[in-house]
Amino acid sequence: MLNAAGELFAEHGFNATPTSRIAERAEVPKGLIHYYFRRKQDLLTALVERLPEDLVESDRVAVRGDVAGSLRRLIGELDARLESSPLLSHLLWREADTHVAVRQALQRRFGTVVELIRRVIELALPPGPVSCDIDTAAVLLARVVNHRHSVARHGAHDDELDREISFIAKALELGVGKPRKVKPA
Repeated sequence: MLNAAGELFAEHGFNATPTSRIAERAEVPKGLIHYYFRRKQDLLTALVERLPEDLVESDRVAVRGDVAGSLRRLIGELDARLESSPLLSHLLWREADTHVAVRQALQRRFGTVVELIRRVIELALPPGPVSCDIDTAAVLLARVVNHRHSVARHGAHDDELDREISFIAKALELGVGKPRKVKPA
């Protein structure tokens, strides 16, 4: 039922998909859908809960002294997770504007990505005192990744990502910015 709902929501949108069509696609009686999911919104919530976690072992992708390479490996891991579930990704970005549960799930994921990037940067910077603004760099790169993933459903590819990673890595290595805590947007 959830697979059918996800496919139809992604194809036609949440509001344009009646539960009768979901039941038809899932080859189950309509009443069975309402037995497990009291409201159609509950189907969407269940789909959000199916999202794979963006857990990437930061010490596996980070290499001390190679900030840019470490960030490229991390982004590669995040992109692979997106590509493993393009239908669900399409659905989430499509419905985020009108459904609070979806928007909240995407905001939580953004915070997770910021934290992953921050940890990779910390592990990849050369040892010694930190003289750069890691938190702001993490938020900036997370915003780039967020944008990249939000437009991926349109077949858009960000050819500038490598330049952006290089720019951020170089700024960090040069110690640009004063270290300070920044709350993710």
